[in-house]
Amino acid sequence: MSSQWTKVAVVGAGTIGLSWAALFAANGIEVRITDPRDDLTDAVRTAMPSLAASIPGADADDLLSRIRPTSDVAEAVADVDLVQENGPEQLEFKQQLFAEIAGRAPENAVLASSSSGIIATEIAAPLPDSAAARLLIAHPFNPPQVVPLVEIVPGERTAESAVEAATEFYRSLGKTPVRLRKEIPGFVANRLQSAILQESIHLVLEGVVRADELDTVMKASLGGRYATVGPFESFHLGGGPGGIRHMMAHLGVGMAERWKDLGHPKLTEDTIAVIADQTEAAYGAGPAAYQQRSELRDRKQNAINTALHEQP
Repeated sequence: MSSQWTKVAVVGAGTIGLSWAALFAANGIEVRITDPRDDLTDAVRTAMPSLAASIPGADADDLLSRIRPTSDVAEAVADVDLVQENGPEQLEFKQQLFAEIAGRAPENAVLASSSSGIIATEIAAPLPDSAAARLLIAHPFNPPQVVPLVEIVPGERTAESAVEAATEFYRSLGKTPVRLRKEIPGFVANRLQSAILQESIHLVLEGVVRADELDTVMKASLGGRYATVGPFESFHLGGGPGGIRHMMAHLGVGMAERWKDLGHPKLTEDTIAVIADQTEAAYGAGPAAYQQRSELRDRKQNAINTALHEQP
């Protein structure tokens, strides 16, 4: 397997699939995108201008020249080097879809799933060893064309050559691939996000802050900090010359006590209504608000990416 790939199939043309297609095309790769939706061609054409705007130096017409929509999975995966699957988060659906993909794609093509929580071992369970050896999770953080992370999570039968080739491929796109050393549902980034969101919902329900105020707290503290150093390095530096050992001795006991007090809110209809009402009041709702806020998010994320890239 080689990372010098020129053809990629994108299976599933939702938000993630369309974003992947734009990123692949922006890197000069021929993309075949497939989805059973009736408006596939229109969806691709409609999405590309805003996606191109979020990729520095990209042009919508240039991207579209390298993206070919098709409703036929077999046609999409024929002669490709990698398949990027972006279907619904349902195990049986993914198992059936990959069985079809494995039977149609070249025997050396890497089979990658964008799954946000289902592990590769379960997806590959019905497949023969030859197909399971090429199947892995390549989970992006949304939106894939902007946020650098790709979590590479091999299954129990995934070949090391597939892991290495996929890792090199995503890195060649400017992504930051991180290989997980153990399969765990939800992987790493989403589990961290879930933990933060759990306490965020609790604090809003308790009336400590509104949803938009909590966002401000995050952006003005941990968000900016974690863009430059992660939790462990942050704690290590917080301890001064004594590092993380001093920090644990100084604050560890109090931190552990707060763990006991973290909230465990139930996602009832009332809870969802409170959170949704506050969030929509702060940021708007509907297609126009989504377009405006997502474009702003992407511009800010690209500015952060550029600033960090310019530092040694």
